[in-house]
Amino acid sequence: MIDWDDIVQSENEDELKKLKLFLFQENLRLDAERQKLASDREELKKLQDSFMKDRVSLRDELNELNRRTTQERQRLRQENMFFDKKMEILKDGFRTLEEDRRKFEREKEEFESGRRLAMSDIQTPDLTNLSESDFDSIACVLFAGVNNPGLLRKRYKDLVKIFHPDNLGGDERLSRAINRYYNLIKK
Repeated sequence: MIDWDDIVQSENEDELKKLKLFLFQENLRLDAERQKLASDREELKKLQDSFMKDRVSLRDELNELNRRTTQERQRLRQENMFFDKKMEILKDGFRTLEEDRRKFEREKEEFESGRRLAMSDIQTPDLTNLSESDFDSIACVLFAGVNNPGLLRKRYKDLVKIFHPDNLGGDERLSRAINRYYNLIKK
């Protein structure tokens, strides 16, 4: 350690000058260190403030992300419930549709079997013994009560559809009689 009292009492000018120079340089160095320390403190304070701002911003972002995630999970849960309900409705609809199809098939089979029985019971009239005049009188009966040209055309079309020879219950001679009678009335 430097004994300053000895140096001051020695009254040596060179030593005092050296001492003054040393003290001056040391003072400058300490001022530079103080300034550097002050600027480091300011920079540290700025970094600390920036860090705190970033920390708050990050916390806010995390909170927002958590909120969005929670909302999205809730929305997905609701969509899943809605989808499950739709699926149950569809399953019920398909089940009902299958039951209706089976019921329809049974009714169709019953109808077909009943129709076959009815068709086997029905005896088609024997038209081979009838004469052309008999067919003309049948045609006259079929057009009975028609007094309007529009109704006449409609009745004719309906009768042709029913009694055309290509149809199951059609007859060629009756179809010719209907055509003859229609042409006769039409004029």
